[in-house]
Amino acid sequence: MIETGPDLTLTIALIAGSGVAAQWLAWRLRWPSIVLMMGAGLILGPIWAFVAGTPLVHPSAVFGDYLRPMIALAVAVILFEGGITLNFRELRDASGPVRRMVFLGYPLGWAGAVLALHYVAGLAWDLSAMIGALLTTTGPTVVLPLLRQAKLPGRIASVLKWEGIVNDPIGALSAVFVFEAIRQTALGQDWVQAGMALAFGALIGAALGYGFGAGLSRAFRRGWVPEPMKAPLVLASVLVCFSVADALANETGLVAVTLFGLVVANSRLASIEEMRRFKEGIASILVASVFVVLAADLAPADLLALNAWHFAFVGVFILVVRPVTVALATLGSGLNLKETAFVGVIGPRGVVAAAAAGHLAASLIEVGREDAAILAPLVFITIFISVFGCGFAVSPLAKLLGLSQSGPERLLIVGANPWSLGLADALKKAEVPVTIADTSWRRLRAARLAGHEVHYGEVLSEAADWQLEPARFSALLAASPNDAYNALVCIDYGPELGRSRVFQLSGFDGPIDAEKVEDDPRAIAFTARGRTLIRRGRGYDSLARDWWQGWRFRNTKLTDSYPLETYLKDVGDLPDLVIARMPNGSFHLLGSGRDAPAQPGTIIICFAPPELAVADSEADQLS
Repeated sequence: MIETGPDLTLTIALIAGSGVAAQWLAWRLRWPSIVLMMGAGLILGPIWAFVAGTPLVHPSAVFGDYLRPMIALAVAVILFEGGITLNFRELRDASGPVRRMVFLGYPLGWAGAVLALHYVAGLAWDLSAMIGALLTTTGPTVVLPLLRQAKLPGRIASVLKWEGIVNDPIGALSAVFVFEAIRQTALGQDWVQAGMALAFGALIGAALGYGFGAGLSRAFRRGWVPEPMKAPLVLASVLVCFSVADALANETGLVAVTLFGLVVANSRLASIEEMRRFKEGIASILVASVFVVLAADLAPADLLALNAWHFAFVGVFILVVRPVTVALATLGSGLNLKETAFVGVIGPRGVVAAAAAGHLAASLIEVGREDAAILAPLVFITIFISVFGCGFAVSPLAKLLGLSQSGPERLLIVGANPWSLGLADALKKAEVPVTIADTSWRRLRAARLAGHEVHYGEVLSEAADWQLEPARFSALLAASPNDAYNALVCIDYGPELGRSRVFQLSGFDGPIDAEKVEDDPRAIAFTARGRTLIRRGRGYDSLARDWWQGWRFRNTKLTDSYPLETYLKDVGDLPDLVIARMPNGSFHLLGSGRDAPAQPGTIIICFAPPELAVADSEADQLS
């Protein structure tokens, strides 16, 4: 019986609070979140126990027999979230190196990991096969932040991104199948009986996963489920699917929920993006909690059980197995030597590996495989070293190999028109790189002639995810004449760039206060649009009219002798302050409620009438 006293309450609060705090701190520091989450668990558990004699958080003691089911349900949701990201149609359109890394790289990496686990770490063949399947995967939850951090070119980013997305569920399924074979033989069954039990479990898991996925997709397409209930229904269905599969055949729930996610991801549902975002939010909390729990539950003796051969395996796995696998898999695929070397070194292990390893190892110990006790600490130390090393090596390595697209932050402008092209020219003078996107090749002609990077096509299309690579951009400005389209673009890119970094022109025509625009019941709700760029809420028609009346963009550089206060006094209230370019190359869109920075060396870009005189001579040169 679990006591519902302060120990339980404090444990839950510390687990959730430290996990989310670790994710936030990782975002602020631009560190790999998985490292800080594992570090939080280790501090609260074995490190605290080593220093104070007893852990601050001891999940096994507090939750007792309920801990395993709780972790199992959390892992089920995490695996479903991994499966729902895999769209086979997108994989068919992927580049050659991506397909080689998926179909050839994974089996080669698995084989290499098994050999290293057996001959270097000293694990039995069956345990090596199970853990090798998990460690070969590179999860998207750790790869995608690294791609944003390093600003990699499209081809390399595509290989690393889709390798993680596709191999995550494949690795989980492979590990579960091997685990089930080990479990059946540990229970005394011969290989024939174990194979029949494995086939039965796979059949049950596949049937339930497909049945739940197909049934849910059909219900959504027929309109049998109201929109507000779709995401909660998916979460409840995942838990039911996992529980039913496990009740019918032990440990097949993970197979069922992974296939469940794959079916839903490939069902062409209009609401799939909303479900993904909801699941990402839930999975984010669960990932943080599972990592803290698994790390905190490690006893100091578990960590001390790791010997030199285990650390030698980590080195061989990261520095030999991974590079050799990538080199063999991508041979003749079009990647050059530098790209192959980079992909070979950057291979952080994923969340699924840690979550599934702790759960499966505990199940094996229960059926008498005491040698499985080393799996959790071995997997944890492998993940920790790989993520820590890749997290801090990705940017320097990309720069060393000449692969990094580092430099000033880049702005994506959606909508090519005279006003947006004038802004792009002003940004070019301020050394702020810009990409202009539009569906009209004719409207992009002036941008191409001016030397700007352009994207011809619909930014809301699936192809744009490959061609535009949203991770390259620091902010977005939707500047088309259509206010509803601008809002749709901002809503689509908001989760990727951050809602505070997507801006759009107002849908109103005239000098209306931006805050009143956002509060006006006739306007698009502020929750369904980007931030208003022009403070006075002026829309496209008003800006276009002023453009044809001679208004232009002016760049003014602040100095010690020409501070912001003087600049604002000179220009008055007539011009629209649009963007501030900081001395370090970053920029800030000066939307509603955001003041211009006063740091000397900052370049202020404003949209001003022709009669405006800029007093500062340096500003005249810049404009």
